[in-house]
Amino acid sequence: MLHGQNLPWRAAFRQAARSTSRAAVSRASSRFLPAQCSAAFVARSLHPYLSPPSALYAYRSFSMSLSRHKDKDKDKDKDKDSKSQPESLEEVADEESADSKKPKEQERAEELEGKSNPSEPLPSRAGSGRSSAAGGDGAGAGSDGSGKKRKSAERSLVKPSIPDVYPQVMAIPLVKRPLFPGFYKAITIKDREVGQAIADMVKRGQPYIGAFMFKDDAADKDVIHDPSEVYDVGTFCQVTSAFPVGADDNFAMTCVLYPHRRIKMTGLTSPKAEKEEASVVESTLGETAVNDTGASQSKGDVVASFEEPSDDAKALQDNQVPTILKGRKVSIADVENMVEEPFDVKTNKTIQVLVNEIVNTFKGVALLNPLFRDHVSTFSVHTTMNVGEDPVKLADFAAAVAQAESHELQSALEEMDIEKRLSKALEVLKKELISAELQKKVSDDVNARVTKKHREYMLMEQMKGIKRELGIESDGKDKLIEKFHEKAGKLAMPEAVRKVFEEEMSKLQGLEPNGSEFNVTRNYLDWLTQLPWGLRSAENFGIKHAREVLDEDHHGLKDVKDRILEFIAVGKLRGTVEGKILCLVGPPGVGKTSIGKSIARALNRQYYRFSVGGMYDVAEIKGHRRTYVGALPGRIIQALKKCQTENPLVLIDEVDKIGRNSNHGDPASALLELLDPEQNNSFLDHYLDVPVDLSKVLFVCTANMDETIPQPLLDRMEVIRLSGYVSDEKIAIAEKYLSPAAKEMSGLKDADVILESDAIVELINKYCRESGVRNLKKHIEKVYRKSALKIVTDVGEDALPEAEALTEEGKAAQREAERDTTDVEETPQGIEKQTTEKPRVALKVPDTVHVSITKDNLKDYVGPPVFTSDRLYDFTPPGVAMGLAWTSMGGSALYIESIIQNSLSASSTPGLERTGSLRDVMKESTGVAYSFAKSILAREYPKNKFFEHARIHLHCPEGATPKDGPSAGITMATSMLSLALDTKIRDDVAMTGELTLTGKVLRIGGLREKTVAARRAGAKTVIFPHDNMSDWLELPENIKEGIEGRPVSWYKEVFDIVFPNLDKEYASKLWEKELKSKKGDRKKREQKRKEEDEEESGEDDD
Repeated sequence: MLHGQNLPWRAAFRQAARSTSRAAVSRASSRFLPAQCSAAFVARSLHPYLSPPSALYAYRSFSMSLSRHKDKDKDKDKDKDSKSQPESLEEVADEESADSKKPKEQERAEELEGKSNPSEPLPSRAGSGRSSAAGGDGAGAGSDGSGKKRKSAERSLVKPSIPDVYPQVMAIPLVKRPLFPGFYKAITIKDREVGQAIADMVKRGQPYIGAFMFKDDAADKDVIHDPSEVYDVGTFCQVTSAFPVGADDNFAMTCVLYPHRRIKMTGLTSPKAEKEEASVVESTLGETAVNDTGASQSKGDVVASFEEPSDDAKALQDNQVPTILKGRKVSIADVENMVEEPFDVKTNKTIQVLVNEIVNTFKGVALLNPLFRDHVSTFSVHTTMNVGEDPVKLADFAAAVAQAESHELQSALEEMDIEKRLSKALEVLKKELISAELQKKVSDDVNARVTKKHREYMLMEQMKGIKRELGIESDGKDKLIEKFHEKAGKLAMPEAVRKVFEEEMSKLQGLEPNGSEFNVTRNYLDWLTQLPWGLRSAENFGIKHAREVLDEDHHGLKDVKDRILEFIAVGKLRGTVEGKILCLVGPPGVGKTSIGKSIARALNRQYYRFSVGGMYDVAEIKGHRRTYVGALPGRIIQALKKCQTENPLVLIDEVDKIGRNSNHGDPASALLELLDPEQNNSFLDHYLDVPVDLSKVLFVCTANMDETIPQPLLDRMEVIRLSGYVSDEKIAIAEKYLSPAAKEMSGLKDADVILESDAIVELINKYCRESGVRNLKKHIEKVYRKSALKIVTDVGEDALPEAEALTEEGKAAQREAERDTTDVEETPQGIEKQTTEKPRVALKVPDTVHVSITKDNLKDYVGPPVFTSDRLYDFTPPGVAMGLAWTSMGGSALYIESIIQNSLSASSTPGLERTGSLRDVMKESTGVAYSFAKSILAREYPKNKFFEHARIHLHCPEGATPKDGPSAGITMATSMLSLALDTKIRDDVAMTGELTLTGKVLRIGGLREKTVAARRAGAKTVIFPHDNMSDWLELPENIKEGIEGRPVSWYKEVFDIVFPNLDKEYASKLWEKELKSKKGDRKKREQKRKEEDEEESGEDDD
C-alpha cells in the first residue's frame, strides 16, 4: 500500500467519483476529468503531509478515447496492474468491514476528513466499481460496465516511476522555509518565463524541479543568478499541479510541489550564461493551456497535462539533459542525490530515545496548541507504520510543521546523520513547546483577570442590593448607573476610553445627585455612551449601483463620479475602506453640496452636513472644556452621535469662507487635525478629552475658490474642480431634474402643463447666464407657480371645491367646528384649535385644463429678458479685444477697451490711464502690456510714432466689479496694438494668457470656465497658452464643440492670428499726416470706416 492510501482517502476518491457520475459525464467529456482531479488535488496543499502525487499522474494515460489503449502492450499492462494494485477486492472489503466496526467518533473523524477533500484523486483498485476513472456510476470507465472497458481503465491507472537520477533540473528559489521530503507545499511563480517552462515540463511529462532556499529572507524572485544566493542543499520535487492566477498583465502561477528526496547543487547555469546558446521558444503559457485542455478551457483552469509521457520524457528518464529548458531564462542546476548515513533503529538506543522525546514533545505541544494538535492527528492517521520505525519521516515532519528560523530548518534539511537530524528537529520542537506554554500562560492570566472582574461585579451587585434594602442609596442613581453600564456593554470602546469611563463611573457613584458636579459627570457619561464606538454601516461596493445613483441625482460632474467609483473599487479590492478628504471647488449652483448626499447614498453611508462659513469660534470644531457651563462637544462629535456610525460621510460646506483672525481662535487651524489622515485616527475633542478615531469618516468639503483656503489646509485635501455648465448641460438638467421637481412642488404633477424646450433655451440665454443652475431653478419654479395661479384663476374655485381637498379626518373636524357655534375662549387651548391646520390632500386638476409655456409667451411668466444681447460688442472697433476672466461665479467674457484721449500732433504728450476697478496685479499687467506694445511697434514698424505722442485710456467694462489677475496681459497688448495700427480684431476671437516683457505667454488657470464663457459669448476661436494644452485636451467634447483652440507660446503667434493680413507699409505710414498737425485726413478716414461698418452691418442683416 502506498503512503497515505488508507480508507479515508479511498472514501474521498469514491465520493469524487459519485459526484462525477451524478453529472452524467459522457465518454466524449471524459477528457475534463483530469482537470477536475487536479483542481481537487490543489486542495491537498492544505494538508502538507498527505500522500505522494502518484494518484495525479496515474491519470496521465487517459485520453478522449478509452479504446486508444485497448490493444497496447497488454502483457506489460497486466504486469503493471499486478504491481500497482497490491490489494484485491477482498482486501478492500475486509478493510471496509473492519472500518464499519470502528467507534462512531472515529467514523465521524474520517467522514470529516473525506469532506475536507471531496474530490481528492486517488488510484483506483482493480474491479472497484465506485472509483470509475471516467466519472461513471461504478460500472467502469463511465460506460455500460463491460468487463473489457473496465479492464482498460484499470490498466490506465498506472503509477509512473520517479527517476532515481536526474542530473539537471530547473532550480526554483524558496523564501524563509525549505521543503522537506514527503510534505506538500504550494508556491507562487511570478516570473512569466519560469511559469511557461513549468507548464511545458508538466505537459511533456517532466514535472521535476529542484527547490533551494534563499539565504536572504528578503529576496523575492524566481530565478537564481548566483549559486551563493541559495543554500546548496535542497529537495527534488515533483510538480503535481500548476495553474495560472491573476490577470494577463499581472502574471502569477500557483504550483503544488511534492518533495521526493534531498539533493545537492554542484553547479548552476544562470539565464545570463545561457543566453548565448538560447534558441527561440515557441510554446507559451496560453498555448500550453489550449493544447492541454482544449479550446473551451477557461483562463482560470488548471494548467497540467494528463496524456502519456512524450518521447522526451522517456528519454529524460534515461538520465539525459532536459532539452526543454534550453533557451529559456531559467536557472538550471547540476544536482546529485544525497545519501543518508545507514542506521538501525532497533540497535541504536540514541535514536530510540530521541524518537520518544520527539513524540512526547509532540504530545505536549498538541495539548497546548489546537492547530498543532490537528497537524499531529492528521499525520498519525495517514502514516502506515509506527512512527518509531521511521525516524526519518518523523524528523522531517517535525521540521516541516514547526515555526523556527530559516537557518535552523535548513540545517535540519542538510543533516544526513539521522541522530543529529532528530536532535535538531527536537530542538525546534522544544522551542515550539516553550512558545505554546507562554501563550497558555498569557491566556490563563487573561482568564484570571476576567474571573476577578466577574467576582467583583457579583459582589458589587450584592452590595447594591443591601444598600437598597437599607435605604442608603436611591433607586434613581442606581438606575442611571445601570443604564450607563448597559449602554457601555453594547459598545466596543477602546481601552483608553473604557478606562476613562470606569473612572467617571466610580466618580459618579460617590457624588450626591443634587450636586452640580453630578450633572456635569452625568452629561459627560451620556455623551461618552452615545457615540458609536465600533459601530459601522455596511459598505456598498457595487460599482453599478453607485453609478446609477450618481447619474440619477446629477447630470455631468464626471470627475466627481469617477473619483467616487475609484474609491469604491479600491475598497472592494482591499476589503476595507479608509476615510478620504475631498474638496469640491466650483462656482455656485453646480451641485457641490447636493452631490455629497448622493455620494452617501451610493456608498450606503450616513450623511451629515455642517457649514463653516463665517465660523469664528474654534470650539465649534473641537468643543468646549467641561468646566464651562453648558459645554458641548464639537460638530464632528455631534455628527457621530447623530449618524450612530463610525464611518459616515461628513460634508463641510463653504470651507473657503471660514472666519479668521478671531479672538476665539482660528477654526481653519482646528480643521488641520480633523482633515489630516495621519492625525485624525486619534482626534481629541476638548469636551470628551479622549481620542476618537475618524480615519473611517469620508470628509467632503466644498468651496467656490481655493485661493482663500489656507495653504496647509488645502494641502490636506484632494481638490476636484467643477466648472460651470454649458447650454447643452443646462438644458439636460432642466428637462431631467429641475422641471419635474418644480412641477410636482407646484401641485401640477398630473396636470397638463408643459414647459417647452424652446422656452428652456430662452430662459438660459436671456435670463440665466450664470455658471450654475440655481437661478435657472428659481425661474422654472416661478413659471410653474404662475401656471398654478393661472389655472386656479381661469378654472375658478367652484371647479376645485375645498371639500374635495379634505381627508376623512379633516371633514370630521370641519363638521365638529360647524356644530360648535360658541365663541372661542382666549386660552392657549382655544388658540391651538384656531391655528391647527386641517388635514388635506392634493386636488386633481381637471383634464380639460391645458397650459403650454413656449418661447413666445415666456415673458408673461418671468417678465422681460434680462440680457438683450449675447455679447457686449456685435462688431469690435479698433482698440477693443475680447478677453476671458475666471471668477467665483464661473467664467465670463471680459472686453478690454482702448481709445485715444486727444488728437495726435507732433507736440502731443504720451501717457496711459487705466480704469475699471483694477487691482494691483492687473495694474502691473497693464504696464507690462503697454511697454511690450511699444516695443513691438518700435521694432516692427519704426516709422509709426503712435505711442510716442498718443495719450491712451484703457478701460475694463463693468467697473463695479473688482478685477485682478495677470491672465489679461495678451488681451491688453492686443487692444493697444489694434488702436495703434488702426485695425480691428475679428469679432469671434477670445484670448487669455499672461504676458511677460519679452513676449512669452505664460500659463493661466480656469481654462475650462473661460472656454465655457467664450462659447456663451459666441466666440469661434480661443487663444490660450501652450502650457495649458493638457487642460484643453481634458475638456469634454460638448464644451469644445464649435470652438477652435489655438495654443501659443509667444505673442508673435498671437499677433499673426489677430492681424493676419496686415499691410506693413500702411501700418508704418499710418500716423504720419496726423503727426504733421493735419487733422482733416483723420476725420475723413474715420468717416470712411464708419460707412464701411454700416455696409457690413447691412450685409449681415440681409
